[in-house]
Amino acid sequence: MTNKTIKEVSRPAAKTAAAATATRPPSAGKRAASGKTRRSVGSTPTRNLHGHVVHELGQRIVGGELRPGELLPREETLADQMEVSRTALREAMKVLSAKGLVESRPKVGTRVRDPRFWHQLDADVLGWRCALMPTEDFVRKLVEMREVIEPAAAAAAAVRCSAEQLERLDAAYAAMDRAKDLNAWAEADLAFHEAVLNATNNELMTSLFSVIETALGTFFVLSARTAKDFKYSLPHHQKVLEAIRRRQPDAARRAMLRMVADSRANMEKRRRSAGKA
Repeated sequence: MTNKTIKEVSRPAAKTAAAATATRPPSAGKRAASGKTRRSVGSTPTRNLHGHVVHELGQRIVGGELRPGELLPREETLADQMEVSRTALREAMKVLSAKGLVESRPKVGTRVRDPRFWHQLDADVLGWRCALMPTEDFVRKLVEMREVIEPAAAAAAAVRCSAEQLERLDAAYAAMDRAKDLNAWAEADLAFHEAVLNATNNELMTSLFSVIETALGTFFVLSARTAKDFKYSLPHHQKVLEAIRRRQPDAARRAMLRMVADSRANMEKRRRSAGKA
């Protein structure tokens, strides 16, 4: 991942997450009564037709409208419903199959696979799960993943961080401090955590960020929205930053672990509040 200033690190993922968590997308029940997915004429270029089908069917599978084990309509029927050619549909099915969402068998057809076969860290699969409002189970699993990865990353950053990487951490923290709204906060928060992973100087850690970016962005927005003050976690970020600056890996690990634990507690508060509503 290339080095970036805080301005360059501002990503659409955080904005998308803020929009996605505000309301759940319209239900499939609002589709045309004929069962077809309506598109305005000429709205989707021919070269993007299979991408349109991948996105539409992917969301319906991940969202539970198409359930595991369910057999999809025959090719000609589904192509007609999606208003695409059979060639575009076949290309889309190859992509969905590669993501582990469907499987095709001769004389049987194409069937939705069980979630345990889905490529859960695929960027599209993660994006669809986040856009459809993450379930409590998904949020819990994301917290568990953060507890494993981020404290270790903070400790490694405290050992290996360069002066330039520390400047980017400072810039991200400063952007969080001056954020005026939730979107600005989420972008800066995402940039801070990316800067920590970059500062490990471990290319495997760095590559991981590009995989989980959308999920992290959604998590940060949900957590910040639950709190009375979306900047509530700023002191936790400062402790992580200062531990990295002072080359204190154990302190950095503890500070990051406390940050993630605090986020977990905040999300639990959100769940309890929703249960009382």
